[in-house]
Amino acid sequence: MTTAHHENPHLRIALYSHDALGLGHLRRNLVIAGALGRLENVSTLLVTGCREASAFPAPEGVDYLSLPGYVKDAAGGYHPRFLRTSNERLAKMRADTMAAALEAFAPDALIVDKHPLGLFGELEPALQALAPIGTRCVLGLRDVLDRPATVRREWLADRADEALRDHYSTVWVYGDPQVYDLVRECGLGDTVAERARYTGYLGVGRATSPAPESDPEIDLGDGRVALCLVGGGQDGYSVAEAFAGSEMPADTQGVLVTGPLMPAAQREALRLRARASVQVVDFVADPSPLVDRADAVVAMGGYNTVCELLAKGKRTLIVPRVAPRQEQLIRARRLERTGHVDVLLPADARHSALEDWLDDRSRAESTPAAPIDLDGLQRLPGLLLEAMSPEPGLHEMRLVA
Repeated sequence: MTTAHHENPHLRIALYSHDALGLGHLRRNLVIAGALGRLENVSTLLVTGCREASAFPAPEGVDYLSLPGYVKDAAGGYHPRFLRTSNERLAKMRADTMAAALEAFAPDALIVDKHPLGLFGELEPALQALAPIGTRCVLGLRDVLDRPATVRREWLADRADEALRDHYSTVWVYGDPQVYDLVRECGLGDTVAERARYTGYLGVGRATSPAPESDPEIDLGDGRVALCLVGGGQDGYSVAEAFAGSEMPADTQGVLVTGPLMPAAQREALRLRARASVQVVDFVADPSPLVDRADAVVAMGGYNTVCELLAKGKRTLIVPRVAPRQEQLIRARRLERTGHVDVLLPADARHSALEDWLDDRSRAESTPAAPIDLDGLQRLPGLLLEAMSPEPGLHEMRLVA
């Protein structure tokens, strides 16, 4: 078998995610790319179906392959996001584009998000093309995917066991099994169990990028700050509306970030409904400075948002998405059990409930019942070298200080 690696001294990494709802897959891949950039001489190709990717500053050595996108509807079905075409034609376009680009890029490692054969099997031609090159394939899974019965059913439908045996040497689970043991609780079987490595949550060490010139100026004043984050905003209107209409405590400035995927009509409605003490902002490329400044955060329960808030130890109220998937609900309940967050179901997220939570500062001084492993980003470079250890010469690579 030939290797992809030694025509030059660079390490080539490709990351794939299908990107059908929100910005979570893209943001997770960006922080993974940044962590792996600590290895020497890394070039990373990030394959994404999210055309908003260019709005996010990419780490050094990272470029995008942007595919025409899908969108997920309220029932969980997928459709072309912008193109007026069939699912079948879109699938072929994406599969052919990826196979050609990845074969030309010849990555040493391919890190695939969630679907081992890609959405609707679109990654399978690329995997077959990369096999003779010697690309090492890693499957990355969030801490929580959905209800166990749903996960098992989709795992079988995706031919995931077969794909793992044929193409993957390693499975990374981006979580702490003391919070949620994905492999055990979902009964994913021996193939996954023997390849699985729990990385810890991708929390500590997320790089802060310089704010682009397009980021808005936000007047936070000198008092306390309450922040509301709804991810990309595609389905975050109800949470955003509850926050916008809530009266902030007397010494508190509210900031609501709607996200770039929230429809323009909804963003305008929020501006009209917002209290005088709440600023409404469409989008910031990097919310870290706002999170740093915040005293309390109301947020949906997406993986990246939760990791950022846990890493910064913020007083947090999670209003999780509960349909079509229960991923956010399950994660929020487990973290509530450990004392790290408070949880409010969407049906109960009224102005009065948010106002009561914002006014009650007694929990800000409480200590969580158990620590959580948030050091996944520090481990990823070593885990990648471990996954690639049979490759000659890889052991000589060193982390960049």
